[in-house]
Amino acid sequence: MNSEAHSVRPSWLLTELRLLLVAIQYFTRVPMPSWVGHSAEDLNGTARYFTAVGIFVGAVGALVLWATSLILPGPLPVILSTAATIFLTGAFHEDGLADTFDGLGGGATRERALEIMKDSRIGTFGVAALVLTVLIKVAALSALPVTLAIVVLISGHAFSRACAVTLLFAGSYVGNPELSRARAVAQPMGRGEFVFAALIGIAPLYWCGMHAVAGFFGALLVLYALARWFMRRLGGFTGDTLGAAQQLTEISFYVAMLASWNSF
Repeated sequence: MNSEAHSVRPSWLLTELRLLLVAIQYFTRVPMPSWVGHSAEDLNGTARYFTAVGIFVGAVGALVLWATSLILPGPLPVILSTAATIFLTGAFHEDGLADTFDGLGGGATRERALEIMKDSRIGTFGVAALVLTVLIKVAALSALPVTLAIVVLISGHAFSRACAVTLLFAGSYVGNPELSRARAVAQPMGRGEFVFAALIGIAPLYWCGMHAVAGFFGALLVLYALARWFMRRLGGFTGDTLGAAQQLTEISFYVAMLASWNSF
């Protein structure tokens, strides 16, 4: 019986490791060995590691921020850190943000909004959303001490993805999973998977101290507003709106953290 237990455990660990690597491969530009796989079937179950990918992306950004802050002044380290995370993810979520604002800003009806969101071209609403989001992110992180900005950056990437996972778990997908880059997260998510992902996304907040409370509720408030907006306009969420939710809750987390830090 002991030998059976030992044989099952490595198999389970290998399966979960493979899912994690598939998630990193899908949500970033990091190449993986061929045994990891990259088919549509391989993507099933990877949503629970969405927040873990956030920790990875945030950690890379934090490393760039720390290293460049040793030799560069002003907001340059944060700008380079932001550029690094955008490059690492292939602007995956930024693309969703732009498409969401183009669709909801330019489409008077649900059908027209969804049609615009499928268009690969970017419009005025999308450009404005992208520019303002990056500016807010850079301004908020630059105003924090580097040591705090590092942990806030990791926490923001992780928790904002927990917010997107919450939308995925509680909402209804209204896009076409066959045509969407977000087909990995278009599948129904179980309660256990959601709890697992949420706990991973919340865990880094511990290192932010008491200021994490402000970031936590600030991001959730924005998530609530977005969920109501998406439901009213679209009847649910799409892959693009998940990207928008991640981006907007991320900057909300930073701004709320900054406000708390300045107040105490």
